[in-house]
Amino acid sequence: MAGTITGLATSFDLPNYTGELFSLTPDDTPLLSSIGGLTGGGQTTSTEFEWQEYDLRDPGQRTRLEGADAPTAEERKRGNITNVVQIHQEQVALTYTKQAATGQLASPQSAPFNHPGGGPNPITSELDWQVAQMLKQMALDVNWSFINGTYSKPNSNSTARKTKGLLQAIQTNRIAKGTAVTGATSATDTVTSTGHGLVDGDKIVFTAVGAATGIIPGRAYYVDQQTTDTFKVSTSSGGAAITLGTATGIAFTKPWTTALSADNINDVLQLAYDNGGISEQATATLLCNSIQKRAITKAYADAYGKFQESSRTVGGVNVTTIVTDFGTLNVMMDRHMPQDTIAAVSLEQLMPVFLNIPGKGAFFEEPLAKTGAADKVMLYGEVGLKFGNERAHGLLTGLKI
Repeated sequence: MAGTITGLATSFDLPNYTGELFSLTPDDTPLLSSIGGLTGGGQTTSTEFEWQEYDLRDPGQRTRLEGADAPTAEERKRGNITNVVQIHQEQVALTYTKQAATGQLASPQSAPFNHPGGGPNPITSELDWQVAQMLKQMALDVNWSFINGTYSKPNSNSTARKTKGLLQAIQTNRIAKGTAVTGATSATDTVTSTGHGLVDGDKIVFTAVGAATGIIPGRAYYVDQQTTDTFKVSTSSGGAAITLGTATGIAFTKPWTTALSADNINDVLQLAYDNGGISEQATATLLCNSIQKRAITKAYADAYGKFQESSRTVGGVNVTTIVTDFGTLNVMMDRHMPQDTIAAVSLEQLMPVFLNIPGKGAFFEEPLAKTGAADKVMLYGEVGLKFGNERAHGLLTGLKI
Protein backbone atom coordinates (compact mmCIF):
# COMPACT_ATOMS: atom_id res chain seq x y z
CA MET A 1 0.00 0.00 0.00
CA ALA A 2 1.33 3.43 -0.95
CA GLY A 3 2.11 5.85 1.85
CA THR A 4 4.80 7.63 3.82
CA ILE A 5 7.83 6.13 5.55
CA THR A 6 9.45 8.29 8.20
CA GLY A 7 12.98 7.78 9.40
CA LEU A 8 15.53 5.40 7.94
CA ALA A 9 14.09 3.31 5.07
CA THR A 10 14.99 -0.38 5.00
CA SER A 11 14.25 -3.26 2.62
CA PHE A 12 11.41 -4.34 4.95
CA ASP A 13 9.41 -1.08 5.17
CA LEU A 14 10.09 0.15 1.61
CA PRO A 15 9.31 -2.87 -0.61
CA ASN A 16 9.91 -3.16 -4.35
CA TYR A 17 7.30 -4.09 -6.94
CA THR A 18 7.20 -4.80 -10.68
CA GLY A 19 5.33 -3.14 -13.52
CA GLU A 20 4.60 0.40 -14.63
CA LEU A 21 4.72 3.02 -11.87
CA PHE A 22 1.81 5.46 -11.44
CA SER A 23 1.64 8.50 -9.16
CA LEU A 24 -1.38 8.82 -6.86
CA THR A 25 -0.63 12.47 -6.08
CA PRO A 26 -0.78 15.29 -8.65
CA ASP A 27 2.59 17.02 -8.67
CA ASP A 28 1.87 19.99 -10.94
CA THR A 29 2.59 23.47 -9.56
CA PRO A 30 0.92 25.88 -12.01
CA LEU A 31 1.49 29.17 -10.18
CA LEU A 32 5.10 28.41 -9.23
CA SER A 33 5.92 27.04 -12.69
CA SER A 34 4.46 30.07 -14.50
CA ILE A 35 6.59 32.55 -12.53
CA GLY A 36 9.96 30.77 -12.71
CA GLY A 37 9.74 27.52 -10.75
CA LEU A 38 12.61 26.38 -8.53
CA THR A 39 15.23 27.28 -11.13
CA GLY A 40 14.22 30.83 -12.12
CA GLY A 41 13.45 34.11 -10.43
CA GLY A 42 15.39 36.58 -8.32
CA GLN A 43 18.02 36.27 -5.62
CA THR A 44 18.63 37.93 -2.30
CA THR A 45 21.56 38.11 0.10
CA SER A 46 19.35 38.52 3.17
CA THR A 47 16.56 36.55 4.83
CA GLU A 48 14.34 39.57 4.14
CA PHE A 49 14.04 41.19 0.74
CA GLU A 50 12.25 44.29 -0.46
CA TRP A 51 10.97 46.11 -3.50
CA GLN A 52 9.76 49.67 -3.98
CA GLU A 53 6.50 51.35 -4.93
CA TYR A 54 5.43 54.88 -5.81
CA ASP A 55 2.25 56.63 -6.84
CA LEU A 56 1.17 59.70 -8.80
CA ARG A 57 -1.48 62.16 -7.63
CA ASP A 58 -4.93 62.07 -9.17
CA PRO A 59 -5.00 64.01 -12.45
CA GLY A 60 -6.91 67.25 -12.75
CA GLN A 61 -7.18 70.44 -14.80
CA ARG A 62 -4.31 72.19 -13.04
CA THR A 63 -4.27 75.58 -14.74
CA ARG A 64 -2.00 78.56 -13.98
CA LEU A 65 -2.42 82.28 -14.54
CA GLU A 66 -0.42 83.96 -17.24
CA GLY A 67 2.84 85.27 -15.82
CA ALA A 68 2.42 83.47 -12.48
CA ASP A 69 5.37 82.18 -10.47
CA ALA A 70 6.06 78.48 -10.50
CA PRO A 71 3.84 76.59 -8.05
CA THR A 72 5.10 75.02 -4.83
CA ALA A 73 7.52 72.18 -5.51
CA GLU A 74 6.03 68.72 -5.42
CA GLU A 75 7.87 65.42 -5.34
CA ARG A 76 6.82 61.79 -5.21
CA LYS A 77 7.68 59.79 -2.12
CA ARG A 78 8.58 56.13 -2.58
CA GLY A 79 7.56 53.32 -0.24
CA ASN A 80 8.89 49.82 0.29
CA ILE A 81 7.37 46.36 0.61
CA THR A 82 9.13 43.42 2.21
CA ASN A 83 8.80 39.67 2.47
CA VAL A 84 10.99 36.89 3.83
CA VAL A 85 12.46 33.68 2.47
CA GLN A 86 11.35 30.55 4.27
CA ILE A 87 13.45 27.45 4.74
CA HIS A 88 12.49 24.23 2.98
CA GLN A 89 14.57 21.35 4.34
CA GLU A 90 14.00 17.62 3.92
CA GLN A 91 15.98 14.38 4.33
CA VAL A 92 16.09 11.06 2.49
CA ALA A 93 17.76 8.14 4.30
CA LEU A 94 18.21 4.62 2.87
CA THR A 95 20.14 1.63 4.16
CA TYR A 96 22.84 0.11 1.95
CA THR A 97 20.78 -3.09 1.78
CA LYS A 98 17.72 -1.26 0.52
CA GLN A 99 19.73 0.40 -2.24
CA ALA A 100 21.37 -2.83 -3.30
CA ALA A 101 18.42 -5.23 -3.17
CA THR A 102 16.63 -3.94 -6.27
CA GLY A 103 15.66 -7.50 -7.21
CA GLN A 104 14.05 -8.26 -3.84
CA LEU A 105 10.36 -7.89 -4.64
CA ALA A 106 7.32 -7.84 -2.37
CA SER A 107 4.87 -9.43 -4.81
CA PRO A 108 3.25 -11.76 -4.04
CA GLN A 109 4.91 -12.52 -0.72
CA SER A 110 4.92 -10.41 2.44
CA ALA A 111 8.07 -9.82 4.52
CA PRO A 112 10.66 -11.27 4.39
CA PHE A 113 10.47 -10.53 0.66
CA ASN A 114 12.04 -12.52 -2.13
CA HIS A 115 12.06 -12.54 -5.90
CA PRO A 116 8.84 -14.08 -7.28
CA GLY A 117 10.26 -14.55 -10.78
CA GLY A 118 8.12 -11.77 -12.21
CA GLY A 119 9.03 -8.69 -14.22
CA PRO A 120 11.82 -6.24 -13.43
CA ASN A 121 11.70 -3.51 -10.82
CA PRO A 122 11.42 -0.17 -12.71
CA ILE A 123 13.37 1.66 -9.98
CA THR A 124 17.05 1.05 -10.71
CA SER A 125 18.39 3.61 -8.20
CA GLU A 126 16.27 3.92 -5.07
CA LEU A 127 18.21 6.90 -3.75
CA ASP A 128 17.88 8.91 -6.97
CA TRP A 129 14.17 8.10 -7.19
CA GLN A 130 13.47 9.08 -3.58
CA VAL A 131 15.39 12.35 -3.98
CA ALA A 132 13.40 13.16 -7.13
CA GLN A 133 10.11 12.56 -5.32
CA MET A 134 11.19 14.70 -2.38
CA LEU A 135 12.07 17.52 -4.76
CA LYS A 136 8.55 17.29 -6.21
CA GLN A 137 7.16 17.41 -2.67
CA MET A 138 9.18 20.53 -1.88
CA ALA A 139 7.96 22.22 -5.08
CA LEU A 140 4.38 21.46 -4.00
CA ASP A 141 5.11 22.99 -0.58
CA VAL A 142 6.55 26.13 -2.18
CA ASN A 143 3.58 26.46 -4.53
CA TRP A 144 1.14 26.07 -1.60
CA SER A 145 3.02 28.66 0.43
CA PHE A 146 3.10 31.16 -2.43
CA ILE A 147 -0.70 31.02 -2.48
CA ASN A 148 -1.70 30.38 1.14
CA GLY A 149 1.36 31.35 3.18
CA THR A 150 0.85 33.43 6.34
CA TYR A 151 3.62 35.93 7.07
CA SER A 152 5.99 35.55 10.00
CA LYS A 153 9.20 37.51 10.56
CA PRO A 154 10.49 36.30 13.95
CA ASN A 155 12.97 38.21 16.08
CA SER A 156 14.80 35.03 17.18
CA ASN A 157 15.63 31.59 15.82
CA SER A 158 12.96 29.99 18.01
CA THR A 159 10.31 30.57 15.33
CA ALA A 160 10.51 29.75 11.63
CA ARG A 161 10.31 32.47 8.97
CA LYS A 162 7.18 32.25 6.81
CA THR A 163 6.77 33.98 3.48
CA LYS A 164 3.62 35.99 2.84
CA GLY A 165 1.46 34.26 0.26
CA LEU A 166 -0.56 35.92 -2.45
CA LEU A 167 -3.92 35.59 -0.70
CA GLN A 168 -2.66 37.32 2.44
CA ALA A 169 -0.84 39.97 0.42
CA ILE A 170 -4.00 41.13 -1.38
CA GLN A 171 -5.63 43.64 0.94
CA THR A 172 -7.07 46.43 -1.22
CA ASN A 173 -9.15 44.68 -3.87
CA ARG A 174 -11.14 42.15 -1.86
CA ILE A 175 -14.76 41.14 -2.24
CA ALA A 176 -16.10 38.72 0.36
CA LYS A 177 -19.21 36.64 -0.14
CA GLY A 178 -20.66 34.12 2.29
CA THR A 179 -20.34 34.44 6.06
CA ALA A 180 -16.95 34.60 7.80
CA VAL A 181 -16.67 33.27 11.35
CA THR A 182 -13.66 33.75 13.64
CA GLY A 183 -12.79 32.84 17.23
CA ALA A 184 -13.79 29.15 17.08
CA THR A 185 -12.04 26.47 19.14
CA SER A 186 -11.76 22.71 18.98
CA ALA A 187 -11.47 19.79 21.38
CA THR A 188 -11.01 16.20 20.18
CA ASP A 189 -13.36 16.09 17.15
CA THR A 190 -15.69 18.97 18.04
CA VAL A 191 -15.61 22.62 16.95
CA THR A 192 -17.15 25.19 19.28
CA SER A 193 -18.48 28.38 17.70
CA THR A 194 -21.24 30.22 19.54
CA GLY A 195 -24.37 30.65 17.43
CA HIS A 196 -22.68 29.37 14.26
CA GLY A 197 -26.00 28.93 12.39
CA LEU A 198 -24.85 25.79 10.55
CA VAL A 199 -26.93 22.68 9.91
CA ASP A 200 -25.90 19.13 9.11
CA GLY A 201 -24.77 18.81 5.50
CA ASP A 202 -23.55 22.40 5.17
CA LYS A 203 -20.14 22.90 3.60
CA ILE A 204 -17.58 25.17 5.22
CA VAL A 205 -14.07 26.25 4.27
CA PHE A 206 -11.53 26.78 7.03
CA THR A 207 -9.47 29.95 6.70
CA ALA A 208 -7.38 29.40 9.86
CA VAL A 209 -6.90 26.17 11.81
CA GLY A 210 -4.57 27.15 14.67
CA ALA A 211 -3.04 24.00 16.14
CA ALA A 212 -5.86 21.76 14.90
CA THR A 213 -4.82 18.66 12.96
CA GLY A 214 -6.55 16.79 10.17
CA ILE A 215 -7.97 19.87 8.42
CA ILE A 216 -6.37 22.10 5.80
CA PRO A 217 -7.21 25.75 5.10
CA GLY A 218 -8.94 26.27 1.78
CA ARG A 219 -10.56 22.83 1.52
CA ALA A 220 -14.28 22.19 1.86
CA TYR A 221 -15.58 20.10 4.79
CA TYR A 222 -19.06 18.89 5.66
CA VAL A 223 -20.82 19.80 8.91
CA ASP A 224 -22.30 17.00 10.99
CA GLN A 225 -23.77 16.45 14.48
CA GLN A 226 -24.34 20.16 14.98
CA THR A 227 -25.82 21.75 18.09
CA THR A 228 -26.47 25.44 18.66
CA ASP A 229 -22.82 26.12 19.51
CA THR A 230 -20.88 23.04 18.33
CA PHE A 231 -20.42 20.82 15.30
CA LYS A 232 -18.15 18.18 13.80
CA VAL A 233 -16.65 18.03 10.32
CA SER A 234 -15.89 15.30 7.81
CA THR A 235 -14.56 15.01 4.28
CA SER A 236 -17.87 13.62 2.98
CA SER A 237 -21.51 14.18 3.85
CA GLY A 238 -22.31 12.01 6.87
CA GLY A 239 -18.73 10.71 6.99
CA ALA A 240 -16.59 9.98 10.03
CA ALA A 241 -15.78 13.00 12.19
CA ILE A 242 -12.20 14.25 11.85
CA THR A 243 -10.10 14.33 15.00
CA LEU A 244 -8.90 17.92 15.40
CA GLY A 245 -7.27 17.98 18.82
CA THR A 246 -7.30 21.00 21.11
CA ALA A 247 -6.90 24.32 19.30
CA THR A 248 -7.86 27.98 19.38
CA GLY A 249 -7.89 30.65 16.68
CA ILE A 250 -9.98 28.59 14.26
CA ALA A 251 -11.80 30.54 11.54
CA PHE A 252 -14.04 29.40 8.72
CA THR A 253 -16.36 30.65 6.01
CA LYS A 254 -19.88 29.48 5.31
CA PRO A 255 -19.85 29.90 1.53
CA TRP A 256 -22.32 31.87 -0.51
CA THR A 257 -25.37 29.96 -1.73
CA THR A 258 -25.77 32.11 -4.86
CA ALA A 259 -24.31 30.89 -8.14
CA LEU A 260 -21.33 32.84 -9.46
CA SER A 261 -22.15 35.35 -12.21
CA ALA A 262 -20.06 37.17 -14.79
CA ASP A 263 -20.85 40.40 -12.95
CA ASN A 264 -19.30 39.00 -9.75
CA ILE A 265 -16.08 38.25 -11.62
CA ASN A 266 -16.13 41.59 -13.42
CA ASP A 267 -16.52 43.37 -10.07
CA VAL A 268 -13.18 42.10 -8.78
CA LEU A 269 -11.54 42.56 -12.19
CA GLN A 270 -12.69 46.18 -12.18
CA LEU A 271 -11.18 46.77 -8.75
CA ALA A 272 -7.84 45.37 -9.92
CA TYR A 273 -7.96 47.29 -13.21
CA ASP A 274 -8.87 50.60 -11.57
CA ASN A 275 -5.82 50.19 -9.33
CA GLY A 276 -3.44 49.49 -12.20
CA GLY A 277 -3.62 45.69 -12.46
CA ILE A 278 -4.49 43.13 -15.16
CA SER A 279 -3.38 45.57 -17.87
CA GLU A 280 -0.85 43.23 -19.49
CA GLN A 281 -3.19 40.83 -21.27
CA ALA A 282 -0.64 38.05 -21.71
CA THR A 283 -0.27 37.65 -17.95
CA ALA A 284 -3.65 38.84 -16.59
CA THR A 285 -4.97 35.69 -14.92
CA LEU A 286 -7.93 34.30 -13.02
CA LEU A 287 -6.40 31.84 -10.54
CA CYS A 288 -8.84 29.24 -9.22
CA ASN A 289 -9.46 25.60 -8.33
CA SER A 290 -11.56 23.09 -10.24
CA ILE A 291 -14.86 24.07 -8.58
CA GLN A 292 -14.54 27.75 -9.45
CA LYS A 293 -13.19 26.93 -12.94
CA ARG A 294 -16.51 25.27 -13.72
CA ALA A 295 -18.36 28.20 -12.16
CA ILE A 296 -16.40 30.73 -14.25
CA THR A 297 -17.14 28.88 -17.49
CA LYS A 298 -20.84 28.60 -16.65
CA ALA A 299 -21.07 32.24 -15.55
CA TYR A 300 -19.80 33.57 -18.86
CA ALA A 301 -21.79 31.03 -20.87
CA ASP A 302 -24.97 32.11 -19.07
CA ALA A 303 -24.12 35.78 -19.56
CA TYR A 304 -23.29 35.69 -23.26
CA GLY A 305 -25.09 32.61 -24.56
CA LYS A 306 -22.57 30.88 -26.79
CA PHE A 307 -19.17 30.63 -25.11
CA GLN A 308 -15.91 29.17 -26.38
CA GLU A 309 -12.56 28.99 -24.64
CA SER A 310 -9.15 29.09 -26.29
CA SER A 311 -5.71 28.54 -24.78
CA ARG A 312 -2.20 29.95 -24.63
CA THR A 313 1.05 29.31 -22.78
CA VAL A 314 2.27 31.44 -19.87
CA GLY A 315 5.73 30.70 -18.47
CA GLY A 316 5.59 27.21 -19.95
CA VAL A 317 2.19 26.49 -18.40
CA ASN A 318 -0.75 25.90 -20.75
CA VAL A 319 -3.86 27.81 -19.65
CA THR A 320 -7.29 28.42 -21.08
CA THR A 321 -8.38 31.97 -21.87
CA ILE A 322 -11.69 33.74 -21.44
CA VAL A 323 -12.95 36.99 -22.94
CA THR A 324 -14.13 39.44 -20.27
CA ASP A 325 -15.05 43.12 -20.14
CA PHE A 326 -11.42 43.70 -19.12
CA GLY A 327 -9.78 41.79 -21.95
CA THR A 328 -8.82 38.20 -22.66
CA LEU A 329 -7.67 36.70 -19.38
CA ASN A 330 -5.92 33.44 -18.59
CA VAL A 331 -7.82 30.97 -16.42
CA MET A 332 -5.25 28.99 -14.43
CA MET A 333 -6.37 26.07 -12.31
CA ASP A 334 -4.26 25.36 -9.24
CA ARG A 335 -5.23 22.65 -6.75
CA HIS A 336 -3.76 24.70 -3.92
CA MET A 337 -6.25 27.54 -4.33
CA PRO A 338 -9.01 27.58 -1.66
CA GLN A 339 -12.16 26.01 -3.02
CA ASP A 340 -14.28 29.10 -2.40
CA THR A 341 -11.86 31.64 -3.90
CA ILE A 342 -10.93 33.25 -7.22
CA ALA A 343 -7.91 35.55 -7.50
CA ALA A 344 -7.36 38.08 -10.27
CA VAL A 345 -3.58 38.06 -10.63
CA SER A 346 -1.12 40.17 -12.61
CA LEU A 347 1.40 37.36 -13.06
CA GLU A 348 4.13 39.65 -14.44
CA GLN A 349 4.49 41.13 -10.94
CA LEU A 350 5.13 37.77 -9.22
CA MET A 351 8.58 36.25 -8.77
CA PRO A 352 10.20 33.62 -6.55
CA VAL A 353 13.18 35.06 -4.67
CA PHE A 354 15.94 32.69 -3.50
CA LEU A 355 18.67 32.99 -0.90
CA ASN A 356 21.71 31.67 -2.75
CA ILE A 357 23.85 29.58 -0.37
CA PRO A 358 27.58 30.14 -1.18
CA GLY A 359 29.08 27.28 -3.12
CA LYS A 360 25.78 25.35 -3.13
CA GLY A 361 23.09 27.33 -4.94
CA ALA A 362 19.46 28.11 -4.30
CA PHE A 363 17.93 24.61 -4.04
CA PHE A 364 20.45 21.82 -3.63
CA GLU A 365 21.09 18.26 -2.49
CA GLU A 366 24.04 17.27 -0.31
CA PRO A 367 25.07 14.14 1.61
CA LEU A 368 24.84 14.14 5.40
CA ALA A 369 27.40 12.72 7.81
CA LYS A 370 27.71 8.93 7.99
CA THR A 371 26.25 7.44 11.18
CA GLY A 372 25.71 3.83 10.07
CA ALA A 373 25.29 1.56 7.08
CA ALA A 374 23.10 4.02 5.21
CA ASP A 375 23.19 7.02 2.90
CA LYS A 376 21.51 10.16 4.16
CA VAL A 377 20.83 13.10 1.87
CA MET A 378 19.50 16.56 2.68
CA LEU A 379 17.55 18.76 0.27
CA TYR A 380 17.62 22.45 1.16
CA GLY A 381 16.45 25.79 -0.16
CA GLU A 382 15.24 29.20 1.03
CA VAL A 383 12.65 31.00 -1.06
CA GLY A 384 10.02 33.71 -0.71
CA LEU A 385 7.40 35.37 -2.90
CA LYS A 386 7.75 38.81 -4.47
CA PHE A 387 4.17 39.87 -5.25
CA GLY A 388 4.77 43.36 -6.62
CA ASN A 389 1.96 45.89 -6.13
CA GLU A 390 -0.77 44.16 -4.14
CA ARG A 391 -3.30 46.57 -5.66
CA ALA A 392 -2.59 45.01 -9.06
CA HIS A 393 -4.34 41.84 -7.86
CA GLY A 394 -7.87 41.11 -6.62
CA LEU A 395 -9.61 38.49 -4.49
CA LEU A 396 -13.15 37.08 -4.51
CA THR A 397 -13.83 34.81 -1.52
CA GLY A 398 -16.66 32.90 0.10
CA LEU A 399 -18.07 31.69 -3.22
CA LYS A 400 -20.55 28.84 -3.64
CA ILE A 401 -18.92 25.39 -3.60
